[in-house]
Amino acid sequence: MKNKYLIKSFKCYRKGKYLLFFFSIIFIGLLISGSFLSLNQSPRQADAIIILSGGSGRVEKGAELYKAGYAPYIILSNSHESTSASGDMLQTALALGIPKDAIFTENEAESTYQNAEFTLPIMKEHDFQSAIIVSSDFHMRRGKLLFDRVYKKSDIELTYVGSASGYNAKRWWSDRKSSETTFNEYAKMIGNTFGYNGPEAKSTLDQIKNWFR
Repeated sequence: MKNKYLIKSFKCYRKGKYLLFFFSIIFIGLLISGSFLSLNQSPRQADAIIILSGGSGRVEKGAELYKAGYAPYIILSNSHESTSASGDMLQTALALGIPKDAIFTENEAESTYQNAEFTLPIMKEHDFQSAIIVSSDFHMRRGKLLFDRVYKKSDIELTYVGSASGYNAKRWWSDRKSSETTFNEYAKMIGNTFGYNGPEAKSTLDQIKNWFR
């Protein structure tokens, strides 16, 4: 009888240990999930700076890198999108002092995947071999996932530099904006992993978000 009790106690202890380990992994994953999104590499000399539409501060960061001499050209993806008080991305870049002949634009991208898809022909047309990708800090991990996929066979070297957005990577759960941003990015990342890209991916995300409202 005593042996059966000991065996049962041991099994419960082992089961509890596994559950503790499992929930510890989930807890740690939640803690670092914001920092994982915020990829920010050190800028390196490149042929062009590709700035993605979709957030304030991105054109300003790209202009900062241009003026620091990291690249002689800037590519604005979805350049007609409004981004500051100066107007759209192109108008903002010009207002920041970037020469017009140093700027290339494309106006068709409606998603991060299309940012990559539509800038690649520009890179190839001008024989650019390297680029700095600029987007909001919280967006860089997913941006890297998609640009690496689209640019995979191009032999073009990419560096990823994030612009400050106010996203709280270390305590993403502490404010509504950061928590919603985290949810959106991971939901989109999962969708992108399974082949949902472009406008249809945004539609799917909106449906998922409605489930939790």
